[in-house]
Amino acid sequence: MYITCLDLEGVLVPEIWIAFADAVGIPELRRTTRDEPNYDKLMQFRLGILKERGLGLKEIQDTIKKIDPMPGAKEFLDELRSFCQTIIISDTFSQFAAPLMEKLGQPTIFCNSLEVSPSGEITGYKMRCEKSKLTTVKALQSIGYDTIASGDSFNDLGMIQASKAGFLFRSTEQIIKDYPQYPAFTEYSELLEAIKKIVNS
Repeated sequence: MYITCLDLEGVLVPEIWIAFADAVGIPELRRTTRDEPNYDKLMQFRLGILKERGLGLKEIQDTIKKIDPMPGAKEFLDELRSFCQTIIISDTFSQFAAPLMEKLGQPTIFCNSLEVSPSGEITGYKMRCEKSKLTTVKALQSIGYDTIASGDSFNDLGMIQASKAGFLFRSTEQIIKDYPQYPAFTEYSELLEAIKKIVNS
């Protein structure tokens, strides 16, 4: 029995932090897991900038409300879910993801949570579990699923490597070059066809 595990940002929706960086004019916040493999280091960097600039959860959520899924993402997800159980596994936060899940037709998502003060300042974050994407894939395998995984960033490589089949989607040139063993796609139709072949094999 197969279950497909997908990354969210860069695969189904634009990168939230890049959209926010552009909205508030802070180019440093454009750094993502494509640029920084150490997630904690990346988040501490982000939180430091938010504190310094007096920006909180509300400002980020205001930007997220204006973000739409990538063209074709909902249709891709709808078709994928018609023949294979699918979970989105993301290092984003529940406080960010809710409006995006509504636009994607409420797929299942496993993500993390932010620690927010009464004033709306983001004071920290809580990971659902260590190495959440890899850990989740292994947990699914432990209860009898074969996993298929796809993502675009450094933090997706663990779940891709641990799965029965793994695909890079709209990844960076460097990651594609460093991991040539994984097919790299840029179109949803290509990824859908590859997953369908695995499921039907």
